[in-house]
Amino acid sequence: MKYILAIFVTLLISQLNYGQKLPLLKVGSDSQYIVTGDDEPFFWLGDTAWEMIHRLNREEVDQYLTDRANKGYTVIQTVVLAELDGLNTPNAYGEKPLVGNDPTRLNDKYFQHVDYVLKKADKLGLYIGLLPTWGDKFNRKWGTGPEIFTPENAKAYGKLLAQRYMKYNNLVWILGGDRALENETHYAVIRAMAQGIREVDDKHLITYHPVGAKLATDFLKDDPWLDLDMYQSGHSRTAREYSYVINGKKASTRRPIINGEARYENIPDRFWEDKLYGWLDDADARVSAYWSMIAGAAGYTYGCNDIWQMYEIGRDPVIQARTGWQAALQLPGSTQMGYMRQIFAKLPWQKMSLRQDLIVSNNPENESYTLCAMGADGKFAVAYTPLGNPVKIDLSIMDAKRIRAWWFNPRSGKVKPAGEYETAQSREFTPWSKGWGSDFLLVLVAEDFRVDFDGMM
Repeated sequence: MKYILAIFVTLLISQLNYGQKLPLLKVGSDSQYIVTGDDEPFFWLGDTAWEMIHRLNREEVDQYLTDRANKGYTVIQTVVLAELDGLNTPNAYGEKPLVGNDPTRLNDKYFQHVDYVLKKADKLGLYIGLLPTWGDKFNRKWGTGPEIFTPENAKAYGKLLAQRYMKYNNLVWILGGDRALENETHYAVIRAMAQGIREVDDKHLITYHPVGAKLATDFLKDDPWLDLDMYQSGHSRTAREYSYVINGKKASTRRPIINGEARYENIPDRFWEDKLYGWLDDADARVSAYWSMIAGAAGYTYGCNDIWQMYEIGRDPVIQARTGWQAALQLPGSTQMGYMRQIFAKLPWQKMSLRQDLIVSNNPENESYTLCAMGADGKFAVAYTPLGNPVKIDLSIMDAKRIRAWWFNPRSGKVKPAGEYETAQSREFTPWSKGWGSDFLLVLVAEDFRVDFDGMM
């Protein structure tokens, strides 16, 4: 009898653990990073799955979310009223989101699928960065639209969503949807939607996903409901992702800064221009990510042209999508983002800040630009060289008489010792390959600083 009871208790505990909610997220006491409710550092490693809710069935949702969870992602960004005719083209189950395209009348059958996405994500340890709508529903521009929002129905819609999803801890609200705010009506719609959410929900973080080359605070810097600053550095090899973080940190109100949409893997470089620049690849994704994080971003969102739209052979491709989304899950950049999270997890990364003064070698601000950050206590530093150029570091700035050095390979997730050195003078460190795709992260730690690279050698 005791044996049977023990088995029952074990099964009950396992069921409770499996269904246990993720902790709520909040802004840390330094106003620069995101932490969990118990003040544990949270690494926002996102993926853009804009059309997941609109286009995938539940089995496909499971496949996608499981893949991203296994690769170390923590946030999935997706949209309720999706970009690709999300109002009038039904989801995988033949359901449209709104009754008569009225934001105050939700189609419960459509939203049962949204519910499923949040529940499945929670079980896999993933947060959902949920956009109530894509931007073409209030500022059509180049999108499908139609524009359906007024300040009045935007507030009601925000309130309805907040009431439905208040109970889910694994949620971050993302307003906007790749749009600038260009007139008073646009501002009124977004602020009303935020107000509707906040009248019900004061526990989930809210941010705004802006148009390319903009920060959320370029439009909404004084809005008290804006918890996180998000920027879209865009799909260009010429982008300087670190500059947005540097500029964002100059704001009078300090907020964690997220690169919410950057260089997509497998997309034509600068596709909006009438020129051929080739295609962005996994190296672009890595440069974009490391530049963002070392500059002091609180998180980074990876993207792939085939995955955001959940492209497959029977669908019309957008921006020359050329690889089915299920195959694109295995593109190298998506795995390498998990490696980035792993290496930063080995260090107190939320305690580091940009320190370009450590670099004493020639460092032109082009695609080879090396970025360096150091911990607040001076006990560790990292330097990222996008093209594998040698990096000369003024070691005397670090708080140590002697340091240990490693090279981290962002392509493989492996670490290689690079020697031990006195800090009395500068030292040049040279990776073993050079050129596009030969990026490396140099890790320097004081001899009395504990760091565990087990499993990464």
